[in-house]
Amino acid sequence: MSRRQSIHIDGFAHKNPIPNASMIGNFLVTGVIMGRDTREETIPDTMEEQCAIMFRHIRDIVSTAGGTTNDIIKISVWLKDASDRSALNAEWVAMFPDPESRPARHALPLDASSPVMIQCDFMAVIDP
Repeated sequence: MSRRQSIHIDGFAHKNPIPNASMIGNFLVTGVIMGRDTREETIPDTMEEQCAIMFRHIRDIVSTAGGTTNDIIKISVWLKDASDRSALNAEWVAMFPDPESRPARHALPLDASSPVMIQCDFMAVIDP
């Protein structure tokens, strides 16, 4: 049996044969997470809607792996418009309200040809 476990959630699947995340021991790492609902095959028109879906996927992935958002240690975010982080920051503060207990975050530019306005990946350490 492999030490690695694939993590899949409802409502978000990659088109390629890869899981939403992979876990070895208590270390969880995701692939790219977007604000896209694969059940409906839709990408919302606004950054606020895409952020809300992306953060819902984050919660679902860490929960499926047996953890909570308190276990997330870093989130990397790609933005089409790096100057506008208001929707990102609103979801961020809602998910991580305690300024003394937030994960690290790094923002990067997203390719202009991307169909989404925002995407991320994250790492978490989940206690058994």
